[in-house]
Amino acid sequence: MTETVRVRPLTAGDWDAVVALERDAYTDLGLSEGRAALQSRAAASPDTCFVVDVGARTAGYLLALPYPPHRYPDLTRTERTGGAFEPGNLHLHDIVVAPGLRRRGLARHLLHHLTATARTRGDERMSLVAVGGTERFWSARGFVAEPGVVPAGAYGGGAVYMSKEVAAAQTRARPSLSPPAPTLREVS
Repeated sequence: MTETVRVRPLTAGDWDAVVALERDAYTDLGLSEGRAALQSRAAASPDTCFVVDVGARTAGYLLALPYPPHRYPDLTRTERTGGAFEPGNLHLHDIVVAPGLRRRGLARHLLHHLTATARTRGDERMSLVAVGGTERFWSARGFVAEPGVVPAGAYGGGAVYMSKEVAAAQTRARPSLSPPAPTLREVS
């Protein structure tokens, strides 16, 4: 059976699924932020926040927003109102795929879509805070650790700030500046 996989912008109707996915992924790590914080991050940069659907199911999401290099959202606060920071560095704050749908390339689809979006926006870098022992995962995707940026305990034990150049993100990128087609096919 083949199901359609589609990356699309996050909408108001997605929040129950996003909050449940975030809670399930981060509660055990002590990093769950709750609906208000998540919504404030998406409101700061709605054009850089996406969900991935498998068929009719919301299978995962990604929240990203412009942040100056070596800075990142405070997990204990909502984002400030009045807009996000200027383009230049796009911070990947959160990416979650439902446990039963992992290892199917869905996070890769979200990351490729975000990278194309960053390139289109003119961002030079992307950053993130690797949590829960994911530093090797992100290193394999071109992110380089920058130790000492995240204070101990700010994002749980062992959190590491990482970044990479956008231009180097996809060496096999299409020549087009537009994001890749939102509909992809996967065999389930």
